[in-house]
Amino acid sequence: MEILVLVLYGLALMLLFLYNCGQLSLIIIYLRSERTRRAAVLSMDTIQPDALPPVTVQLPVYNELYVVERLIDTVVQLRYPKDKLQIQVLDDSTDETVAILAAKVAEYQQQGFDIEHVRRPERNGFKAGALAYGLEIAKGEFIAIFDADFVPDPDFLLKTVPHFNDPKVAIVQTRWEHLNEDFSLMTQLQAFGLNAHFTIEQSGRYAAGFLANFNGTGGVWRKTAIADAGGWQSDTLTEDLDLSYRAQLRGWKFVYREDVGSPAELPVAMNALKSQQYRWMKGAAECARKLFVKVLRTPGVSFSMKLHAFFHLFSSATFILVLILGVMSVPLIYIRSRHPEWEWVFYVINLFQFNLFILLTFYGVPFWLLNSANKARLAWYFPMYSSLMMGLSLHNTIAVIEGYIGRKTPFVRTPKFNVTTAKDSWAANVYVSRQISWLTMVEGLLALYFFGGLALAFYIQDFRMFFLHIMLMVGFGMVCVYSLVHAGRRPASVGA
Repeated sequence: MEILVLVLYGLALMLLFLYNCGQLSLIIIYLRSERTRRAAVLSMDTIQPDALPPVTVQLPVYNELYVVERLIDTVVQLRYPKDKLQIQVLDDSTDETVAILAAKVAEYQQQGFDIEHVRRPERNGFKAGALAYGLEIAKGEFIAIFDADFVPDPDFLLKTVPHFNDPKVAIVQTRWEHLNEDFSLMTQLQAFGLNAHFTIEQSGRYAAGFLANFNGTGGVWRKTAIADAGGWQSDTLTEDLDLSYRAQLRGWKFVYREDVGSPAELPVAMNALKSQQYRWMKGAAECARKLFVKVLRTPGVSFSMKLHAFFHLFSSATFILVLILGVMSVPLIYIRSRHPEWEWVFYVINLFQFNLFILLTFYGVPFWLLNSANKARLAWYFPMYSSLMMGLSLHNTIAVIEGYIGRKTPFVRTPKFNVTTAKDSWAANVYVSRQISWLTMVEGLLALYFFGGLALAFYIQDFRMFFLHIMLMVGFGMVCVYSLVHAGRRPASVGA
């Protein structure tokens, strides 16, 4: 048993190190390509207003009564010729959202906007099905997509559409910004993590010509590229990642505009964050199952592209490794005290602590670049964000395993709130799950388990795992407590 614990811990640490080496390469690519990326934006051709192509803006909506009016009011302010802009509100709602949208769409139709309230007969295929349904009646050559909580820049289309002068460009993705970053510690930590993805990962993959992903919203597609790649498909929970890879494997290009921000909300309730994480992690695992062999077999895909596609598609598996690493780290203290003759093994294992340096760089570089003030907060955000992700590792591990074994579950959307500051309340939100699952109880027990690891450190007088166990205890405790507290907020009735 002791050997098994040692092997599992070492294997998890080694695999995380290999994954983080891939992240390190993206950091290097990002830092080395800054001048090239800026030059590419500056050299981009503009399009005269009379030569702008027709664009369809698709707004997939499902029961979003708190944010849909803001969404429509923002989208109609896009600076683009009215006669070349079509807006599709793809509404699958089953509550008051339907009436709110009908009134709002009618209001702007009277003002001369080409805006349509699209209701399909059945909600088949969830978001992917709604996008595919709207695509059949879309007039535009290009399709911009925004989720219900987004507030796009008025110049969004003017900044992104010119990239399609290159006939091989299929996707232009922009960087997500955060409307409610300062709402709470939980939203600040989410922003901290997402900023690293949109700074290092998206920019690095784009600069290196690796396979990258449309993020589901805040981007524009070439309509013919969607069709050529096989269209929107609903057999995974991340239809955006799926279609992105299929299009690029067909030879289409991906463009990323780090300098163009698309503001959106971050989940403010733990159950909302969990539903988002579940969909992202399980969907990524489903896409890995569906696409990786195709990546390996596609001609013209270089070895480095395949290697980074492996890291990308299987990235959600890191939560399995983190969970194994955490659980095995407590008995490892005891094993270490019993077998001083194995010290050379622990010395080798300690070499992989280079992981910490890579992660600190991966999250620290974006934080340093995006925060002109309060740079010292990195010393607070990094351990707290790491703790939060550790605390979500059990939840996300279940999602990833379900994805790998092919267990199908419905598309669970992330509730939207329309809150931006700490003074705003979401207690009346009717979409947030108030259920306390067995998983929350297990997360609480894991927090106690790692507290036991701290006690064991004092008993054995070995503190080499002490800070790791503090982070694990805080992470699982934070996820458990947030889940209980947020579930205790009672909603008002719909429409109240």
